[in-house]
Amino acid sequence: MNLRASIRRANPGRATRRAGTRPRVAALALVLLAPAVGAACGSDDEASDPGVEAGAASDAATYEYVIPVGAGEALDAGQPLEILPAELQVQVGETIRIVNEDDRGHTVGPFFVGANETLTQRFSSPGEFVGVCTVHPSGEIVLTVNA
Repeated sequence: MNLRASIRRANPGRATRRAGTRPRVAALALVLLAPAVGAACGSDDEASDPGVEAGAASDAATYEYVIPVGAGEALDAGQPLEILPAELQVQVGETIRIVNEDDRGHTVGPFFVGANETLTQRFSSPGEFVGVCTVHPSGEIVLTVNA
C-alpha cells in the first residue's frame, strides 16, 4: 500500500478539491487582515518597542551576558537563574551580546538565542519592551532604550 492510498482510506468522505480551497482563502484573508487588526488593537500609551539591528560578531559589546552550559537543566530542576537583570536600561547606539553556551534556546525579551549561538544587537531607536526572560527568576525582563 502506498502513502497516497492510505491517506484516501483515512479520509473516505473527503470533499472535492474546490471545496478544500475555502480554508486556504480564509487563512489568506486572516494573514492579510492581521496587520490592520493589530494596529487597531494597539495600546494607548506612548511607549513603543525599541529599534534593534543586527550587530557584527566583531563589534565591541556594551553589555555581554553568557548563558552557561546546563542552564536549561537547572531551570528544569527549579533552580532560579539570574543571568541578566530584570530591568536593563541602555542608550541608542549601544550593543548587547548574548552568548548561549547551553544545549537549548532561550528567550530574552525581544530576542531568541538558539542553542550554542551568539546574538549581537545594536539598539537603534528609543523605546521599551517588557517580555519573557527564561534566564531570570522573575521570568520577565524590562528593556528600556533611552535616546
